[in-house]
Amino acid sequence: MTISRRGFGAASLGLLAAGLAPSAARAQAAAYPGTRPVTLVVAWAPGGSTDFVARVVAQQMSRELNGNVVVDNRPGASGTIGHASVARARPDGHTLLLGVNSTYAMSRHLFPNRGYDDDTAFVGIGRIAISPIFLCVNPRIGVDNIATLVTRAKEAPGRMSYASSGAGSSAHLATELFLRSAGIQIENVTYRGGAPAVQALITNEVQVAMVDGVTALPLMAAGQIKAIGVSTLERNPLAPDVPTIAESGFPGFEATSNFALLAPAGTPAPIVARLAAAKDATMRNPEVLERLRQNSIFPTPGTPEQWPAYFRAESAKWGELIRARGITAE
Repeated sequence: MTISRRGFGAASLGLLAAGLAPSAARAQAAAYPGTRPVTLVVAWAPGGSTDFVARVVAQQMSRELNGNVVVDNRPGASGTIGHASVARARPDGHTLLLGVNSTYAMSRHLFPNRGYDDDTAFVGIGRIAISPIFLCVNPRIGVDNIATLVTRAKEAPGRMSYASSGAGSSAHLATELFLRSAGIQIENVTYRGGAPAVQALITNEVQVAMVDGVTALPLMAAGQIKAIGVSTLERNPLAPDVPTIAESGFPGFEATSNFALLAPAGTPAPIVARLAAAKDATMRNPEVLERLRQNSIFPTPGTPEQWPAYFRAESAKWGELIRARGITAE
């Protein structure tokens, strides 16, 4: 890993914060992780896409590190409880976070009293993967494409409704981004989680919903929901007939769930480098890539050096939308 002068200075501060001289840190990294398990915190309940990604990554990283990486689910408060636990952890590489942008880039603008500061609490080991979101409608409403949806919404503002899985969730903010881009009004109906939100779409309790790829693809195949757009800049290879929202009249539109590997600030640079190498090797493993791809999760390799710029841009994007749309955590 190449470290710039600025990066070297930040790394040196990390060594001091951890109470280690550079030579001691290198020795520690050489022995890392040793016999102690590495805990990979997931700030969401078992069974969701973040938990799935964490378990696939943890299994292969255990092999790459010649150690034991275990997943620890710590859900609550839109992911901020799990993030706070890692922010407080000892920065020795034995507590990591599988973060998702709904928390590290979105929740920070909705929950100011989280008990930690995303800007200073973590060091980025790098991005891992993205999960596309499908713009879906109930098949019974007779909408086959985005142009028809926009026309219908403009003809009767506020007559249609969309389901979201909670204020500030990826699906909620992706929908609000689309509504602003299209200049239309569709009413938000908030549900306690993704499952009841999707069920409301299936029963036509709501007419529109942004649905993550893992959930959407089997329902699309069964004809229970209809996808009219996908939120990535390129079409989803598992649903190549569904156009991107960007190509449907909204150039540059992009809204995905973005997964990243983080560690507490002050983690020694040699350990960060070791973890980054293990992550990169994991994300090159054909078995890992296929397991993720089957669940509509696609790799987005990222390095520790690239993390700060990506984090700032992602946070700024969603912060501006939250302020402009008047979105609150209520």
